[in-house]
Parts: sequence; structure tokens; C-alpha cells
Amino acid sequence: MKLNGSEIVIECLKEQGVDTVFGYPGGTILNVYDALYKHGSEINHILTSHEQGAAHAADGYARATGKVGVCMATSGPGATNLVTGIATAYMDSIPMVAITANVAVPLLGRDSFQEIDITGVTMPITKHNYIVKDITKLADTIREAFRIAQEGRPGPVLVDITKDVTAAETEYVKEEPIPVERSTQYIKEKDLEQAIELINESEKPFVFVGGGAVISGASKELMEFVKKIDAPVADSLMGKGAFDGTDELYMGMLGMHGTKASNLGVTKCDLLITVGSRFSDRVIGNASRFAKNAKILQIDVDPAEINKNIQVDCSIIGDLKEVLTRLNQRIEKHEHKEWIKEIETISEEHPLKYNEEGLTGPYVIEQIYKVTEGNAIITTDVGQHQMWAAQYYRYKDPRTFLSSGGLGTMGYGVGAAIGAKVGRPDKVVLNIAGDGCFRMNMNEIATAARYNIPIIQVVINNHVLGMVRQWQTLFYGKRYSQTILNDGVDFVKVAEALGAEGIRVTKKEEVAPAVEKAIALGKPVVLDCVIDCDDKVFPMVPAGAPIEDTFDQDDLNKEA
Repeated sequence: MKLNGSEIVIECLKEQGVDTVFGYPGGTILNVYDALYKHGSEINHILTSHEQGAAHAADGYARATGKVGVCMATSGPGATNLVTGIATAYMDSIPMVAITANVAVPLLGRDSFQEIDITGVTMPITKHNYIVKDITKLADTIREAFRIAQEGRPGPVLVDITKDVTAAETEYVKEEPIPVERSTQYIKEKDLEQAIELINESEKPFVFVGGGAVISGASKELMEFVKKIDAPVADSLMGKGAFDGTDELYMGMLGMHGTKASNLGVTKCDLLITVGSRFSDRVIGNASRFAKNAKILQIDVDPAEINKNIQVDCSIIGDLKEVLTRLNQRIEKHEHKEWIKEIETISEEHPLKYNEEGLTGPYVIEQIYKVTEGNAIITTDVGQHQMWAAQYYRYKDPRTFLSSGGLGTMGYGVGAAIGAKVGRPDKVVLNIAGDGCFRMNMNEIATAARYNIPIIQVVINNHVLGMVRQWQTLFYGKRYSQTILNDGVDFVKVAEALGAEGIRVTKKEEVAPAVEKAIALGKPVVLDCVIDCDDKVFPMVPAGAPIEDTFDQDDLNKEA
């Protein structure tokens, strides 16, 4: 049948099983929105307050569901407002398709009103991107975009469509999506054999879990693998929930704000098995000193990540779920009782701890964990509150901790929480943010209120840019340059003005009742939790130092 370009866009979205789109209309994309209006009962559209919110919502939807997130924007500033959200998804390997419109083909390259070369702008932050200037290529381009977004190492793909293409007509034939196969073509028998040999020889193995374990859906296989080789486990920010955070072998996060048990465990081990991680600088610290006593086995779907940041002794390239399945079939059961005891002793001697006098960020997180029984989806912004949410909430399942890891995007959380709640309406969804982060995209609370999306926004309000202030305190002689936010902003009033419920919390005994009330209300709620401006995240490793140089407040007190 003959359809115009805008109708083809909608039909292709339906082909791909898309049920929700996050976006903001404008002049060049009006034809697409007109077609969307006619299909409102088939595709739900969430009008965000800002295009960046739409990109973060699509990202949160994708992380929470495992499906492709979709966002839309018009040309010019609409498209460029998506850029930070696209980059956030790119850095964390999140499948997303961003659809933008551009000026008509005859107007391209003429500095036309709201014209921007968005494919040029986003080339470094997408897996692939397109500008469609021929109506006959539109359907196949959108189909290919969804395939690329999902295959191998996932990521965002942008499709820019000129306005005349959205109006032109051509024949459309419905196609069923081709299933995306797991990447197995690079899994080599010799690599599997070498990995098994290293595992058999190891007396002190340690498993480090990254975001690839979440993406591949390998939690079951990972648990079987860990139990077979009898090794302690650490994770990255992106890997949280892939391995059960309540399991006795779990030792906590690794890296700059990782636990001493994990950081020292990796330093002491003789074999580090890294699954689905790219060895971020925040994880490895000083690369020349990282896992200095160990051989390193890296399993990753992306060949480009092998030997990029850390030289490894053995690697297996392929989908993690498939690789672990093959290893589990061939690995014999091991026991490392003395090694496990050694790491457990470090964990017992150096537990996570915080000042228990007065209201603190860790206390708020612990109370949220208790009230939700560890079953909520937690999104975060970036900073101290992000680290506390990673340290003090125990993630039992994958896709329950959503955070900007690679790009470190302040303002990510509210949009991501909206996307997560839309994608997983059965789950309680809370966004943990500092007051600095919340200011950046708090306008999206209006979006949640408009659609009555019952997210809970928890503001860890210390009236400063907490993580930056922490660095200024420790490394910059307490010169607090532009990090104090002690002004007249009232987040409870802001929440009410945006159509949500606002609750202020200033005492420890108020936290749990406030969280319980927020869940029971069934509407968007902002909890303004006021803490001290000098609370810090510990443990900590100075930038560029080896991870065994981790310190906490007790260590600072001893030096003083």
C-alpha cells in the first residue's frame, strides 16, 4: 500500500513492537506527529518538558526493560537538545533510536531556519546515524537502525529525516523484524581452553562484573559460574544487580568508591576474571598497578575493549551469556575456602560505615532499601548520592539500578525514572538525586505530574555540589569555588507548583514514614531530605592512585 513518510515511520515503529515514544514536537517533525495522532491508541507518546528529558526517558525505559528506547525531536535546537541523552546512552551501551526531522532537501546546507547537521554532530556518540533524503529508503533505514541498536554491543542510533520525505509517498510493505542473534562468531575453542586452564590453576580467583552482564541477561549463568569456581565477586556501577548483591560471595563495588574488600581482593588475587567490563579509569585507578599480582581473563562482546585499557593474559570475545554457558558446561567444581575467608575477613574488618549522628545520605538509602525490601528500581543522578545509592542499596536483580556511568550526566535521573516507570509499571521507582542535579532537570517532575506517573524523587539536599565540594575539601585546601547552593530554593514548593506532592525530611525518624507515604500516594512525590553539607563518600581512592590506596574517615583521622 502507498503511504507517506510519516505514516511509514509509525508503521515501522509498530513493526518493531514499540509501545512508547518520548518526545517533543516542532515544525519539521509536524508531519510525523500528525501521523502519531492518528495512531494514539497503538503508540503511547510522552510529551516531556525538554528534549533532553525525552532522551533520558528513552534511555531509562531501555535499561529497565531491555527493549529499544525511542525518542523524537524536531530539527535544530530540538535535535541538539537530545545530544547529551544520546551520549549518555552511547557511553553505557544502551539501545536507543532517536528520530529527528530536518529541513527539506532543497534547504539543506543553506543555513535555513532551525537547520542543523545533526548526523555530523552525533557521529562520535552513536553506533551509526542516517539522514534520509529518499522516501524509498526510509522504511529499510528505520529497520536497520533498530537492528544496529540491539546487535552485539548495543547503543544509540539516530535517524534524521528531511521534512519533504515525511510528506512524500511510496509503497510500503510490512516486514517482520529479523531476530537479533547473540554474537558468537568470535568465540574460539583455544580461548575457552586457555580460560579453563587459568581457572583450574588459580588458587585465588576473583570475579569482576560489568554492565555487559546486565545487557546480555547473563545473571543465571553468572551465578552458576561463580559458584562453580568459588570466587568472591565485585561489580562496577553498570554491573549492579547482575550478581545478587545479597549473596555471601558479593564483596561490593570496585574502584574509586569501592569497598576495601573488593579493592584489596583484586590486588591480592592471582586470577581476575572480568566479565562484561571495559576497565574504566574509575575502576582501575593507576593502570600500571591494577591487579598487579594476577593474571587477567577478560570476557567481552566488543573486540575493541580487549587490551584497550588493561593488558590481559587471556580473552574470550562474544556474548557473555553464551560464553558463560559454554564455560559452565566444562568447568569442574572448585573450592577456595582459605581465599574466601581471607576476603571475608577484610570485609569484616573494613565494613562500609558512616556517621550515624543525624540525617545522612547513607541512612536515607538504607531506609529506602528496608521499606522497599530491595525490590524497587533505583535511578540516580551523578555525585555523592549516586555512590551512596550504589553502596547502601543491595541490588538483587539486573535492570534495577539505572545510572549514568560513563558520561556522568547530572540531570539524568528524573527522565530515566519516568522511562523506567512507564516501561515497568509494576515496580516502585525512585530517583536519588542531589540538589545540584535535581535543579538541572526538575522540570520533568511536571511531565510525571501531567501523566500521573508515580515516580518518587528523593533529593539528598546538602545545599552544595557535594562531590565537587568533597574534592575541594580533600585536595583543594577547602577553597569552595562555586559549589555552594545555599539559596532560597524550596523543593517542596517547587514540587507542589509542578503538580506533585512535596515532603520535607530533616530527621532520621521521618525517613521511613515519608517513603511509605510516597509509595502509598500513587502520584509523583518529591522527598526533600536535608543533610549536612560536609558528609562525604567513603571509601575513596585518589584519582590516578592504585585502588589498594583506598582510604576512609578513620584513615584521615589517624593521619591528622
